[in-house]
Amino acid sequence: MKRAHAILKTTFGYEQFRHHQEDIIREILNSNDALVLMPTGGGKSLCYQIPALVLDGTAIVISPLIALMQDQVDALKQLDAKAAYLNSSMSHEEAQAVEQQLINNELDIVYVAPERLLTNHMLFLLDRCQVSLFAIDEAHCVSQWGHDFRPEYQRLKILHERYPDIPRIALTATADQRTREEIISQLQLEEAKVYVNSFDRPNITYAISEGNNPKNRLWRFLEENHKNDAGIVYCLSRKSVEAIAEWLSDQGRIALPYHAGLTQEIRQANQQRFLREDSVIIVATIAFGMGIDKPDVRFVAHLNLPKSIEAYYQETGRGGRDGEPANAWMAYGLKDVITLRQFMLNSNADEIHKRVEHHKLESMLGLCELITCRRHALLEYFDEASNEKCGACDNCLSPPEKWDATESAQKALSAIYRTEQRFGVNYIVDILMGKNDDRIQRNRHDQLSTFAIGKDLSTTEWRSVFRQLIALGYIDIDMERHGALRLTEKCRPILRGEQQLDLRKQSKEEKITREAKQKSVVRPQDQTLWDALRSLRSTLADEAGVPPYVIFHDATLQEMVKKRPTSSDSMLRISGIGEQKLQRYGQQFLREITKHPLPALLDNNLSKTINETLMLYQQDISIEKIAEQRDKNISTIYMHLADAIEIGLLDVREVIDLDDGAYDEIVYTIETMEDQAKNRLKPLYEALNEEYDYGVLRCVQASI
Repeated sequence: MKRAHAILKTTFGYEQFRHHQEDIIREILNSNDALVLMPTGGGKSLCYQIPALVLDGTAIVISPLIALMQDQVDALKQLDAKAAYLNSSMSHEEAQAVEQQLINNELDIVYVAPERLLTNHMLFLLDRCQVSLFAIDEAHCVSQWGHDFRPEYQRLKILHERYPDIPRIALTATADQRTREEIISQLQLEEAKVYVNSFDRPNITYAISEGNNPKNRLWRFLEENHKNDAGIVYCLSRKSVEAIAEWLSDQGRIALPYHAGLTQEIRQANQQRFLREDSVIIVATIAFGMGIDKPDVRFVAHLNLPKSIEAYYQETGRGGRDGEPANAWMAYGLKDVITLRQFMLNSNADEIHKRVEHHKLESMLGLCELITCRRHALLEYFDEASNEKCGACDNCLSPPEKWDATESAQKALSAIYRTEQRFGVNYIVDILMGKNDDRIQRNRHDQLSTFAIGKDLSTTEWRSVFRQLIALGYIDIDMERHGALRLTEKCRPILRGEQQLDLRKQSKEEKITREAKQKSVVRPQDQTLWDALRSLRSTLADEAGVPPYVIFHDATLQEMVKKRPTSSDSMLRISGIGEQKLQRYGQQFLREITKHPLPALLDNNLSKTINETLMLYQQDISIEKIAEQRDKNISTIYMHLADAIEIGLLDVREVIDLDDGAYDEIVYTIETMEDQAKNRLKPLYEALNEEYDYGVLRCVQASI
């Protein structure tokens, strides 16, 4: 493991392994198999990249996505690793050149799609090579029960049969117990050691927004929280992807569509812009995202309900890979429930699969209607224990109200029953609201006892009631009868008055954590250096033809700003900088840091607002002008300066405009006051006959 530790530091620039990385790498180096479940951003790729650089021969990584291959190879080449890929984007000559390198044992690691790996040509090629290990990425694709099933993954068991002595590592970020069992069975990993890390992504705040007009709710969410951030918006259909991308563009955002109906060239171009530019929103179907390595995705928004919790977890997991705060926001309404039920009923799957799909959908609906902690429920789905309250989901931040909906449910169920279970939600709501409608009168439903008995609730509230009754299984939707509502056995106790039903009250607005709102990640006094380092990184990335994060992650730049290294040795102590990155880029970044020295006054741990005042004060702007510019009163500005005086950054006599007599009077008064009053401003203010500003008094107090 000595070599593995050395590579971790010198090549990748990290001091220590995370999660189970060290144990997993040891297992592979000992020629054993491993199954790894690790959350997105947890460092899965290092689990096979480091063994690939330690072992003799070439590691073969099976990946389903061209984009992931290109990103990983670009990043490895920046570290001087001998990496390549084989996929359909290459010309025949390019592929032949890589194959020759493979035969000549000139590569550490090669990425290949499962379809290509399974060809006779590729297998015969591998027979002639020295293969060090097989890494099967996105291993959940093997599961026929999963949301990303790819039949060719099930044929990867051939690796064990054909190359029994070569270690295999299967990796995924998403797998419930059933999927784990299928991965083991299908890939013949019965002897593999299983490593399950926590599924928790503590930096992600989960929020589900219920109600009508999801597009407007999305815009409000973006405006309030992510004005200039990169993010992903998921839609159910290609048509809605195009419409939402166009609409967001009309609002002034850079929004690009991505779905399987676009040409490969357009998809590739849009994806590259998303990876390489700041503030780009990609609007996509679920065809987008698996393996996308962009670390600074600040939000993932769903305008439609995913089909399962696994899909939801994996898609939301594409936010905040860098560990910084991110939001997972989803719009949810009655229409989603009906649409997904329709999808399920129209599925061509056999009955067993339909039952599994039904169970997964029920779990997803349950997560949406939950009135307790969403993170707790999410982790519980993956059999992981957690605190009952996370403090970072909408239900914890703004607990929803419950209400006794028993009587309202009885009215709704009765209206369905008395109209012979032949009509949809809108029609039943119209009956309950007593709407004068030709169709209702023609059917003589205005004569029913349930007509107009629901005026105590609004139409929106009734839709919420029906949504929850459907989600909770009291009502079914008959798609063969155009969405007619049908009572289930489960509703009988409610109709008979034998069961009370509490429902979630229609919420007005979900709260999003303030942490993930648009804000600078550095102190005000560091902003110019931060901008300069990001600009330099962009220039270098453009020259190298790679995304900016391949040069350095934001976290590495943030540490540079914080520590302001002045030499190669101090640069090497920054996380994410190894020997290769130092040699390649170190001097350019050191020069940039030197151009932005930090004045002693601003080298502090005071708050953002105090430093904003100090930055203006340092420019010899008067206190009156600072107050005017910052839209604060003069006392507040003096209070800010007092904090700097207290820690020795400013001389009180240079800050306050008082003659010696006045200053001495304030000092004498403070020193002669009772001990319990010395640190309080009001007694001091009164003792001096209210002649001096509170802020001036605080400055003198801070200097003693």
